[in-house]
Formats: sequence, C-alpha cells, structure tokens
Amino acid sequence: MAVTKEIKTTFLLAYPVVLSQLGQVGVGIADTMMVGRLGALPLAAASLANSIFFVTMMFGIGISMGLTPLVSMGDGKGRFKRISRLFTHSLWINSALGIILFFLIVGFSQFLGVLDQPKEVQELALPYLLIITASLIPMMVFQTFKQFAEGLSQTKQAMFITIFSNLVNVFLNWLLIWGMWGFPEMGMNGAAWATLISRVLMMVLMAAYVLSTKRFAQYQLRFFKVRFSRPMLARILKIGVPTGFQFIFEVSAFSAAAIMMGWIGVNALAGHQIALNLASISYMMATGVATAGMIRVSHFIGKGDLGAMKEAGRVAFGMVAAFMFVCALLFFAFRFFLPTLYIDDPEVISLAASLLILAGFFQISDGVQVVGLGVLRGMEDVKVPTLVTFFAYWALGLPLGYLLAFKLGLGESGIWIGLLIGLTITAALLYYRFEQLSKKKALLSKSS
Repeated sequence: MAVTKEIKTTFLLAYPVVLSQLGQVGVGIADTMMVGRLGALPLAAASLANSIFFVTMMFGIGISMGLTPLVSMGDGKGRFKRISRLFTHSLWINSALGIILFFLIVGFSQFLGVLDQPKEVQELALPYLLIITASLIPMMVFQTFKQFAEGLSQTKQAMFITIFSNLVNVFLNWLLIWGMWGFPEMGMNGAAWATLISRVLMMVLMAAYVLSTKRFAQYQLRFFKVRFSRPMLARILKIGVPTGFQFIFEVSAFSAAAIMMGWIGVNALAGHQIALNLASISYMMATGVATAGMIRVSHFIGKGDLGAMKEAGRVAFGMVAAFMFVCALLFFAFRFFLPTLYIDDPEVISLAASLLILAGFFQISDGVQVVGLGVLRGMEDVKVPTLVTFFAYWALGLPLGYLLAFKLGLGESGIWIGLLIGLTITAALLYYRFEQLSKKKALLSKSS
C-alpha cells in the first residue's frame, strides 16, 4: 500500500515536469520548422547559433538545480527561514551567472571563424546568437523561482507557465519572422526576438505566481536585506556546478557522436538524427521522473525518514524502467513507420529503423541513469556521479563507438553500441551507489 501511494505521489510530481519538457522540445521543433521555411542558409545559421547557445543554457540550468534538493530538505525539517535564505542566495547566483554567460558568449561570438563554418552562415548566425543569448538572464531568474517551487513539490504552475509562454513564442515567430499585422519583417532574427520576449514573460509570470500566492507567503521571500553566507552559496554551488557539468558532458557527447556520423556519410547522419530525436522525447519524460525522485528523496532526508527515502528512490527507478521498457517496445514495433514521419528516403528510413532497435535497448539504460543522477542529487551526492558521467560518455562510450564503427567496420551501429554500453555501465553504477549510500546513511543514523 505504501509503495502504491509513493508511485502515485511521484507520478503527480513528475507529469507536470514531463509536459514542461515536452513543451520545450515542441517549441524548438516549431522554431526550426518556421526558420526552415526561410531557406537552407537561415536554417544552417540558426542551427549554428542554437548549438552554441544550448550547451551554455544547459550548464546554467544545471547550476540552478542546486537549489531544489536543499529547499526540499528544508521543507522536510520545517525550516522556513532557511528556505527563504536559500532562495535569495540562489537568485544572486543565477542572476550573476546569467550575466556572466551572456558576456562569455558575446566574447566568443567574435571568434566564430574558429568553427570553420561558411562565412555567410557566420554572418547570419551572429545577430541571432546575440539576441537569444540575452534571454539567458531572464531564463536564469525564471529557473530560480521554478526550482524553488519544485523543491516544495509544486510542479504544475511552472508547467502551465512554460507551455503558455511557448505558445506565445510560436505566435511571435509568426508575427516577427514574416512581418504580420504590421509588425516589422525580421526574418530569422524575428525568431530570436520571439524567444527573448517569451522568456521574459516566463520570468515575470513565474515570479508573480511565487510572490503573490498564499502557498509561499510563510517563507517571506526577499531579494535583498538577507545576511550574506558564503557556506550557503558554497552548498548551492556544490550541487549546481557538478550538475551543470553532467549536462555538458551529455550534450557534448551526442554532438561528438553526430560529428562521427557525418564522417560515415549524409545518410548515416540523417538516420542518427531521426533516431536521436525520437529517443530524446522519451528521455525528456524520464527527466520528469528523475526530478520527482530527487524531490521525494531530499524531502525524506529532511524529515529524517531514511526508510521512506530509500523506498522513494527505488520507486523512481522502477517507474522509469517500466516506462522506458514500454518506449523500447514501441521503437521495436514501429521502427519502420516512425522514420517516415521525418523523411521519405528509403535508405535513410532503413538505416534509422536499424538504429531504433539499438535505441530501444538504449532507452532503459538512459532512463535508469538519469533517475540515478536525480536521486543522488537529492542526497547531495554529485561529485562521483559527475565523474561517472564523464567516464561513461568520454572515456568509454565515444572511444568504444569509434573503435566499433571505424576499426571493426560496424559503421553507424557501432557508434550507438558504444554509447549503449557506456550508458548501461553508468546506470548500473549509479543504482549501486544509491543502494550503498542509502545503507550507509541508515547505519550512521542508527549509530548516532
């Protein structure tokens, strides 16, 4: 009965995060499709700018996630003043980081030539990159309010705000790209302005909700007039910085895999992108379970209920394994149909179908490892999981993929097999670490 209740609670926490993530994926697809109607050159320029921006953004999101487990622990202990101070310190960190990342990209943008892209692509990408980079600042403020609310198990509001703002983004794309209803025709830069405006809207709406609702009134949130605490800043960053690097290692690894696919040929790269795009949809859903697991684990640690903590973590692992198993079956069953939603080239469809078989096996390992990172983050264990992530992708998965693809002649399948092996080992190691830390915490609790 207790397990059933925990499954229900985890699901109710997870599904809003899942819908928010899917909304982000959906608006990215919509942006790409709308810019793509302008032609191949604007699409290539937008892709270049977005690839630079995305890695930076993911690092920032990782830093902001340092707040959530600490707020959840504080909630478990009933320490409202501490939660308020955590929020303020996180807001300082994230606001400053948004500004720093903005200027880092502005500086790097002057050296786009080192990426060896066509000159006309660089020229179009530069203004687009600078505009979307400005959206980092409101986005990091939004993340502060979002992670604060999620730490208190309030995940629905961020979902509604994210989906609404993304719909506004698509509408603004239509207005600004083609100059509808008397608005200026900005081309691809219109899409960048739409992104900036929608993220400012997200920040304003999320802040207004958190600061005005009675649910959070007891925390008496402040922006200033809070005693500066270096230990508190350090504790947030101790979780946030490794989480940011976890994201970077993963995003950059798949970028490297795409580059290796390009060495094989255009069809291999196209098939890889289709399979990866489909896998990313289920992955985004798995991150919702990971977030819910992180919240539940840290909440029970705060309450001092280590038995419930262990059960919450196991429930999250079990839920994601079951969900990803269903996704794997769907990939197997519809492997020849799903690629036709992207392209009508028979060779690419056949290649993508073969990769979807590997993607099916990939699903379970990927889901378990992302939940492992989440629940361990809830236990404030981030250094070892970050090293494990680096090992999985860069020390094992990619080198093994290269060996299988280019030295042993397995081609595009070899790259995916390498990543699959790396992820499977990672999933096993992270689950083992969760069990060991849970046991260690229980023993320390009994001895104290």
